[in-house]
Amino acid sequence: MYQIFIGSFFLSLIHAMIPNHWLPLIAVGKTENWTTRQTFWATIITGVAHTLSTVIIGIIVGLIGYRLAKDYTAISETIAPGILVGLGLVYIFRDFRGLHHHTHEVNPLAKNPEQNKSRWIAILTSLSIAMFLTPCIEIEAYYFQAGTIGWTGILIVSVVYLITTVAVMILLVSLGMRGVKTFNTHFLEHHEKAVTGMVLVGLGVLAMFVKF
Repeated sequence: MYQIFIGSFFLSLIHAMIPNHWLPLIAVGKTENWTTRQTFWATIITGVAHTLSTVIIGIIVGLIGYRLAKDYTAISETIAPGILVGLGLVYIFRDFRGLHHHTHEVNPLAKNPEQNKSRWIAILTSLSIAMFLTPCIEIEAYYFQAGTIGWTGILIVSVVYLITTVAVMILLVSLGMRGVKTFNTHFLEHHEKAVTGMVLVGLGVLAMFVKF
């Protein structure tokens, strides 16, 4: 059980540090003028969505076999990255559409709390679905090993993975937000939507062709 705990912790730690787990939250949060509270809640919700799908499949893998994780790979390698690419293209289009009338005014959504909240929920839902559809395959394989000692092993992996993933995502998002606040150029003020879109598209394409 000790080995299961240590293995789960390090796999969860390494996996949570992959940029497509936390970088989209920083980019979108900056572009949408999310508050620190909104960004942290988005991090927690998307982190839980990601771990939830992993735990669900992990339990099945632990009880039935590793083959199910391989079958699910097709979904995680196409649909989820596709959502990131689509969301990124939307941001690029929005930047291009407003190219000739950029201003330094405060985001008008800030004056309309209800519209701001609805938009936050819509974007958060998209990111959560993308995260839900990308379970950690490395952990899924580990569930197979943990399942050999029964429900105790499966429970250890699930709890360690949930806590570690969400905690590391919050830490990296927090550090990233501080970096964004200290790095603010004139170009980004005018084209932050395009930059956000390119980041999301890049992460989506990378997820399609690179196996972490």
